[in-house]
Amino acid sequence: MPRVQRLQHTSVPMPPGSEDDARRFYGLILNMEEKPVPESLKHLGLVWLKAGDDEIHVFSEENFGNASVEQHFCLHVDDIDWYREQLVRYDVPIEETISVPNRPRFFVRDPFGNKIEMTEVRGDYT
Repeated sequence: MPRVQRLQHTSVPMPPGSEDDARRFYGLILNMEEKPVPESLKHLGLVWLKAGDDEIHVFSEENFGNASVEQHFCLHVDDIDWYREQLVRYDVPIEETISVPNRPRFFVRDPFGNKIEMTEVRGDYT
């Protein structure tokens, strides 16, 4: 039977013309590598970034707005303390949350209000 293999990418909105803000937050602050956008899509104002073997696509939305306060995606990082320090260094507010065994985590928001969970997997959570 066919199975879903992995999450290939997630897409999050930004206001039109905010590509530089997306590059600063995801590229500079979160240290993510930008991927080239296919020529056929360049006119859409997209910023694509590598997230391990997966991708985050930041797209322009004319009627920009966040759908839900709890809507988010999670980035599995290899050094949660480095990311916490990096975000604090750039004055990005940290939102503490309920702890999970062997999964230190917190939330942040990108410049457009999209909620991001940051976690490090250190073992089984059960």
